[in-house]
Amino acid sequence: MSLRIYGNRQLKTLPGKETRPTSARVREAVFNIWQGEIAGCRWLDLCAGSGSMGAEALCRGASLVVGIEQSSRACATIQQNWQQVANADQEFRVSRGDITQQLKTLSGKQFDRIYFDPPYASGLYQPVLEAIAHHQLLAPNGEIAVEHASQGWTPPEIPLWEICRQKVYGNTSLTFYKIVE
Repeated sequence: MSLRIYGNRQLKTLPGKETRPTSARVREAVFNIWQGEIAGCRWLDLCAGSGSMGAEALCRGASLVVGIEQSSRACATIQQNWQQVANADQEFRVSRGDITQQLKTLSGKQFDRIYFDPPYASGLYQPVLEAIAHHQLLAPNGEIAVEHASQGWTPPEIPLWEICRQKVYGNTSLTFYKIVE
């Protein structure tokens, strides 16, 4: 299976249900909301799946894209997809493993935009958002977009963060956080 991103570029995806790519509608909405904020940004793609969000960020000029994914098969696909779309002046890397453990390795780095799309019933929302806050991975003027099911989800409260917008796209919703000024 394949999917298309910005510039009509085609990406590979894994067969079966091992990953759930972010829908084209939601992907387009995120990049419309963050329009003008991607060029030159540092992007963190959590539970990266096929890497479509990171690939889109690279296509739109992100200077750095870091992805974290648990599946080794998915990591290989992400690496291929990002190599295909990145320019020579863009940096990217994919880390495989437990997301909360991988976030520790990023301590001291900050990202302007973070996209977090875990399996909806995984129980990862609270611990991962707390780890991002604890390791101060969100840049002072940055935002994080959290993809989740439209029904039955309660946004975790993270000290010193506030919800700056929420959007619903059918069965998928996005909650955006930023650091309280």
